[in-house]
Amino acid sequence: MKSLLQKPLVLLLIVLLAIGLVVFKVRTKPAIPHQKLGFPTRVVEVIEARLLPFRPRATAYGYVEPAVLLKAKSEVAGRIVYVNPLLKKGGSIAKGTVVVQIEPTTFEFSLDQSKAGLASSRSSLKQLETEEKSTRRSLDIARENLAVGEKELARLRKILKKGLIARSVVDAEEQKTLQLRQQVEDLKGKLATYSSRKAAIKSQIKQAGSQLAQSRDTLQRTEIVMPFDARIGTVYIEKGEFTGVGNILFEALGTQAVEINAQLPTRQFRSLLSGLSDKALDLQQPDGLQAAIKNLKLEAHVSLASYGETSGWQGELLRIGEAIDPTRDTIDLVVLVNNPYKGIIPGKHPPLLKGMYTAVEFIAPPTQQLVLPRRALHQGRVYVAAADDRLQIRPVKVLLKQGELIVVGEGIKAGERIIISDVIPVIEGLPLKPLENSEYEKQLAATALGAANVSGSDDNEGEAK
Repeated sequence: MKSLLQKPLVLLLIVLLAIGLVVFKVRTKPAIPHQKLGFPTRVVEVIEARLLPFRPRATAYGYVEPAVLLKAKSEVAGRIVYVNPLLKKGGSIAKGTVVVQIEPTTFEFSLDQSKAGLASSRSSLKQLETEEKSTRRSLDIARENLAVGEKELARLRKILKKGLIARSVVDAEEQKTLQLRQQVEDLKGKLATYSSRKAAIKSQIKQAGSQLAQSRDTLQRTEIVMPFDARIGTVYIEKGEFTGVGNILFEALGTQAVEINAQLPTRQFRSLLSGLSDKALDLQQPDGLQAAIKNLKLEAHVSLASYGETSGWQGELLRIGEAIDPTRDTIDLVVLVNNPYKGIIPGKHPPLLKGMYTAVEFIAPPTQQLVLPRRALHQGRVYVAAADDRLQIRPVKVLLKQGELIVVGEGIKAGERIIISDVIPVIEGLPLKPLENSEYEKQLAATALGAANVSGSDDNEGEAK
């Protein structure tokens, strides 16, 4: 047997039989069943992209300052003889209250002298007017005497021509007439001087009147009266002290209104300009800026930034800062709050006091914008459920981020379905089963309009891409 296997032909035959058996087994083996595999359908929450009324918001921070701050200064020098007992730091004084009085004796003497000078000048004018009337009457009498003398002279000259009287009689009458004429001229000259004399005395009266008014004004300045309802700040004087002209007496803070110089990052200020039209503005004229501020129609809600939960105040934008802070890149927005001491509730609604740190939320008028929740944005892209229920990945241009909202400028259109839930894996064309969340759409619309609270408002930032 061993010799038989050593024969080449037999060995070749065995190999061929083995190969034939393997081929037969492979060809007669049944086919392996194949299962087609793919990504499973993902259930996702979607909302419809819509144009919604959107109110841009931005929060600025600043300290409270009084709208009216009086640093009362002494306008006359003298010893302080009276200080109101309420003139203490933190005190409240009503409008019209006398708060400080400076020794008035010296100024009262000056006032009496001014009165005496004015009375003397008026008396001189009255005396001069009486003399003028008397001189006019004397002039009328002198003119009548002159007329009689001239008649008599004419009659004597006629008699002289007839030779009935001597020449000396006529000469005597002529001399008498000349004396009457001289008297008339003297009275005329005297009467002419009254005009200038009266003008001089009237100037003296005017000067004396001015001195009297000045003396009265100076005397009034010895008494300091509070010009408005005020809270008292620092007091620099005491009764009995001597004060010079220009010395500061006390500080008074008006209680009718306060101002807040709120600082807002410039990147957030742009979003508040929706109230302005695209028309060019002329801010060269002083009233142009005020008109632009009015057209912004910004609401300003003031609250305390570091005093816990308190009720707020309604403010009004008065002015916009003239420069940008280069260090913090902020702009100043000055807000006015009226009646900061009204409706005080201890622990809940305190007064707005000088130095309080406040948050001012500015709210612009609503405009139609394509608003989405911030959770729908994934690194500058939005996931869209296409019409065939498959995933589409869209890059978008974000105009504004505000709290949990974003405003989209480009990349999607109104009516498209936006995915707001997580998608795993994120693959273009992934099959989806969209579930519309209509309740979330209502909340989104309310939040965009400001009817609901918006969290994360400090994250507002405009993105110009």
